[in-house]
Amino acid sequence: MPVNHAENFPVASLLLPPRLRRPIEVIYRFARGADDIADEGDASDAVRLQGLADYRDELERIERGENPLGPAFQDLATIIAQWHLPLPLFRDLLDAFAQDVVRKRYADYAELLDYSRRSANPVGRLLLHLVGRTGNQNLHHSDCICSALQLVNFWQDIAIDWQKGRVYLPRADLERFGVAEAQIAAGRWSPEWAALLDFETERTRRLMNEGAPLVHQLPGRMGWEIRLTVQGGLRILERIRQVRGDVFQRRPVLGPGDWLRLGKRALFM
Repeated sequence: MPVNHAENFPVASLLLPPRLRRPIEVIYRFARGADDIADEGDASDAVRLQGLADYRDELERIERGENPLGPAFQDLATIIAQWHLPLPLFRDLLDAFAQDVVRKRYADYAELLDYSRRSANPVGRLLLHLVGRTGNQNLHHSDCICSALQLVNFWQDIAIDWQKGRVYLPRADLERFGVAEAQIAAGRWSPEWAALLDFETERTRRLMNEGAPLVHQLPGRMGWEIRLTVQGGLRILERIRQVRGDVFQRRPVLGPGDWLRLGKRALFM
């Protein structure tokens, strides 16, 4: 599908069964559009929150069986009805995006995981609903993968998020490793910073691996899509560790040379 944002991981790629591409695209556009309201441009917080409230209003119309006002939400209403998707998962996404508008710091890892539970995990759960694999173990593994992907994004975007006034590194971890926010502002690497990022990336790697068994529970091409997604996240973590956490000079991303490596690793999962 065409997207206007740089994505780290596949979105409705050709690996997916054709019947799933349309619902996944609609889900993606809902999440991307709401995230942009919270994150892009120079709108005031009040305007951003109102935009997200408008999204909630559309969900309420869908829940009442009324026609949504916007064409994009008409598509969303169609796939929600066709695939029996739970509306609370869409509301969780909006709650997380609204939190991004008003909250810029996190005290500890538990708070960060609570944010990820609403900002990332609903997408994985919606995918499981599309393939009819919503057992408790699958949901847990999906949550681990999605939360890990959210954390990967935080660690690679530390410098970018600072420009938006946000710090996702937990305050408790900053204090533990003796790192101050002034160091992020200055874009200054240090051995203490490297130790902090080693700690965060290793914890994220373990979380990703905890969810990895999900790839064996998903049918056919969907399983391969998730294999590549997991390996893409792990590869980004490797790149962060290779530069000892120096994400200030260059944002770690997947390059053309990574795809053969990811394919081999996915094959042997």
